[in-house]
Amino acid sequence: MSKTVSKKFAAYPRLNPFGIGKNISAADLIDQSFLAYNGGRIREAAKLLSEKMLPDNGFIGMSLTGALTPAGLGKSCLIPLIKAGFVDWIVSTGANLYHDLHYGLDMKLYAGSPFLDDVALHKEGVIRIYDVIFDYNVLLDTDEFVRKVIQGPEFQRAMGSDEFHYLLGKYVSERGRQLGLVDSSVLATAYECGVPVFTSSPGDSSIGMNVAAMALRGSQLLIDVNRDVNQTAAIVLEAKSSGHKSSVFILGGGSPKNFMLQTEPQIQEVMGIAEKGHDYFLQCTDARPDTGGLSGATPAEAVSWGKVDPDTLPDCVVAYVDSTISLPLLTAYSLARVKPRKLKRLYDRRDEVLDKVKAKYLKTGTVDKITTSRKLAKRSSSVGVKK
Repeated sequence: MSKTVSKKFAAYPRLNPFGIGKNISAADLIDQSFLAYNGGRIREAAKLLSEKMLPDNGFIGMSLTGALTPAGLGKSCLIPLIKAGFVDWIVSTGANLYHDLHYGLDMKLYAGSPFLDDVALHKEGVIRIYDVIFDYNVLLDTDEFVRKVIQGPEFQRAMGSDEFHYLLGKYVSERGRQLGLVDSSVLATAYECGVPVFTSSPGDSSIGMNVAAMALRGSQLLIDVNRDVNQTAAIVLEAKSSGHKSSVFILGGGSPKNFMLQTEPQIQEVMGIAEKGHDYFLQCTDARPDTGGLSGATPAEAVSWGKVDPDTLPDCVVAYVDSTISLPLLTAYSLARVKPRKLKRLYDRRDEVLDKVKAKYLKTGTVDKITTSRKLAKRSSSVGVKK
């Protein structure tokens, strides 16, 4: 090959894969055989996670959508990642946290089929989540556990969803010890590791439904969504102001994706604090970008909102792969390639980091002054471009 041709492709590795052997590890499989198309994106995602997001004690927030925990991905992937210090904070649908409780309470779920007769299942008291099936009593028993726990005196007040899940996780952890379970619940593990777990839609799950029902019986428990918005923004600002990278690892899309990404507009647009956006963006999704939905919105689009740092955009990765395929692969890869990190235990510092962002916000002045200042700055920039 001539030197001219070589220079054309200097930045690109040659496609020359090894034959797959019977004893190859998952990490080596990704490195050696996931070279093109969405396989190539999985490889890029694995490299981004292991070589840029995890090093130097970077902060990693993970968002969870889709029915991941009922399929067992909480036990197989999320718990090992949390215990290894690879996930520092979480935003999840309430449903994922509710179904996680089934495993934490040692209830039985089964591998079924998506082609079962749902009318017959209903008559037999069987619930189906695609090809996962379980007895209706699993729901009733989980509901009973939640209602009993939240009647405790420590729950009779307003609190952020991270504090609510921390307290709930404490009881799940205690029940797990009584049952002789090990690493069975994401909520219990998050409690034990000090990983804050938020939900962006507190009423949109069976946990929220039970909280609402108990309010009719006089419960004083309220989820403070204002605290959640400010607390998540505080975590991101803590990462950036302490000289660390802030990364988002998005599984699916939906409300948790936006809730995690809106931390930067909250800091920049609303609070008027100078910031550039999240450093690294990794998403595994089956959503298309051309429908205009948030789930399929690309990191390039996020740059326009200030959610992602434009300087790191070339490093951002979107893999159009089902999370039930991508998450086990990325878990195996990161655990094989990166040493466990010291737990940040961000939950233990929740008041401290919130006080920091509050102090910075109050220093920026009134809301009207912030808005006027930003408009003038933008106008001056536009005039400069015209010249």
